[in-house]
Amino acid sequence: MKQKDTAEILIDCQALWKIFGDRSGAAMSAVTQRGLTKTQVLQEFDCVVGVADASLQVRRGEIFCIMGLSGSGKSTLIRMLNRLIVPSSGRVLVKDRDLAGLNAAELRQMRARHIGMVFQSVALLPHRTVLENAAFGLEVQGLPKPERAKAAEAALRQVGLGDWMQRYPSELSGGMQQRVGLARAIAADPEIILMDEPFSALDPLIRRQLQDEFRQLTKELGKSAVFITHDLEEAIRIGDRIAIMKDGAIIQVGTAEEIVLNPADAYVADFVAGISRLHLVKAHSVMVPVTEFLKGSPGRDIAGLITTRPEADIDELIGLTVRSEDGAIAVAEEGSVVGVVTTRNLLLGVKGTPAAAPDTGIARRA
Repeated sequence: MKQKDTAEILIDCQALWKIFGDRSGAAMSAVTQRGLTKTQVLQEFDCVVGVADASLQVRRGEIFCIMGLSGSGKSTLIRMLNRLIVPSSGRVLVKDRDLAGLNAAELRQMRARHIGMVFQSVALLPHRTVLENAAFGLEVQGLPKPERAKAAEAALRQVGLGDWMQRYPSELSGGMQQRVGLARAIAADPEIILMDEPFSALDPLIRRQLQDEFRQLTKELGKSAVFITHDLEEAIRIGDRIAIMKDGAIIQVGTAEEIVLNPADAYVADFVAGISRLHLVKAHSVMVPVTEFLKGSPGRDIAGLITTRPEADIDELIGLTVRSEDGAIAVAEEGSVVGVVTTRNLLLGVKGTPAAAPDTGIARRA
């Protein structure tokens, strides 16, 4: 069901390592030559492996979430994407340009024009108005005051703060301050926005609201984003794809549906164990091929089955199954039935198990 993604690659990370410590160079050589583990590097060189052999690509228009627990390396990794932290080994290409090959002026230009960043602490200047804070990055770039005010005003309106431009940070809630930080990042109209746990300190209700607003705004503006979080539910709510990190390494990359249905290891499986599948797993993942459905019952007619689309989620499939006298739902694409969701496979989907085995049985008619 899935088509090949041909979107332009804006960020390309290739075998990134970051080792912290006075003997980081020697430790990196030992890792390369002897394959030392993170624990062995700490014991032998008194150095900490922050990121270990991380590779990923971020496509144009994509929200790419990197998630992991504290100490997993996610914040170190995102800071290598704009060279706030210099890798010990590996390459970061932004728009096909290797950041390591840029001089200081070129790096500033890359950050100013192509990469915006929002931290958990937005660090607003208390003596400046909301408008002045939103325009600060453009001021650093040397833009004339009328130009930067116009761009900052437009950005503030986009994040819903059009009526707060002349207020000061102390007059804003935590969620509003985060909106100012986002406005500051998008005022320069960058192609890429880096977000390092921007909503983690907010109340749950405000946090969910900002998650939805961020995703909608990012898509409307056609931006690409890398979003760091320690919360899998936040990653699922926001991300098009998710990378899960542990001990500096990327364990798995995929859509939320792919990760939930096919966790790479026990660590990932534990992470996704409590996640609801109702709006996450889709019909294309739990259906069986028509030939398998008809196996053993050549005369069975699928023409009378209730039909749905491949993107229908578990919640929708449950409603359709309740209405169906056959206990099965046909999945159609471009006018042709491409699979069937049976009651058994629907229950497997609720559990988080993809359709792996043929299933020819359906509930009998009443």
